[in-house]
Amino acid sequence: MTKDELSALYHGYIACLNAQDWQNLGNFVHEDAHYNGKRIGLSGYRTMLEGDFRAIPDLRFTIDFLMADPPRIASRLLFDCTPVGELFGLPVNGRKVAFSENVFYEFQDGRIRNVWSVIDKAAIAAQL
Repeated sequence: MTKDELSALYHGYIACLNAQDWQNLGNFVHEDAHYNGKRIGLSGYRTMLEGDFRAIPDLRFTIDFLMADPPRIASRLLFDCTPVGELFGLPVNGRKVAFSENVFYEFQDGRIRNVWSVIDKAAIAAQL
C-alpha cells in the first residue's frame, strides 16, 4: 500500500468513526486489533468506541496532521467536546473541553492491527 492509499484509508476510518458507522468498522479495523499493547479484537475496539460516544455525545475526530510510512500512520487528532461525566478520571461533568491525542497505527492486510494512543489529559485538567 502506498502512502497516499494508506492516508486515504485512514481518512475513511475517521469518517466511519464520526458517522458512528459501526457495521463498517471491520473494513478498517482488524479482527485481532490491539490497543496500547492489549489485544481487544474488533469487538472490543467497537465497544470502546461506543463507550466513548456515550460519554461524549458530541465527539468528533478531527485530523490535525498525519504522516504515513506504510504500514504505519502517525496522527494528531483534535477534540473540542462536552463529556457528560468523568473523562479519563477527570470530573468534566458537562463542561466543554479541548484536547489532543497523538496516536500511532500499524496496518495489516489493509486494516488497523495495532494502536498506540497518548491523550493530553493535562490539557483537560487545565480547563477544569
